[in-house]
Amino acid sequence: MKTPSFIQIGAVNMLLAVACGAFGAHALKARLSPAMLNVWQTAVSYQMAHALGMLLIGLLILQLPARSGQLQRAGFTMLLGIVLFCGSLYTLALTDLRWLGAVTPIGGILFLLAWFLLAKCKT
Repeated sequence: MKTPSFIQIGAVNMLLAVACGAFGAHALKARLSPAMLNVWQTAVSYQMAHALGMLLIGLLILQLPARSGQLQRAGFTMLLGIVLFCGSLYTLALTDLRWLGAVTPIGGILFLLAWFLLAKCKT
């Protein structure tokens, strides 16, 4: 079985981000406090931005096959950042489990690392 490309992973993440954005705007608006709705929207925004980043990485892998190893590291780091950063914020908004606030910065550091790895990729 072939592994999914970062174009596919990015597209699925964009689909999920759009769905979460709509869910937040419609289903959660009456159920969450304004502060928790803001947390939800932050997760959506970061997921969208980094889904676009993964799409970019997928396209770069096609254009720069010699750099695919480093690009893949950047892509997987970005994906893990989405899981930890956005996932912790989505869960925090729904459950109000405050300890999840300790997980969010780890995801943010992974985002920074992913963009650094991408910036280091020479053409």
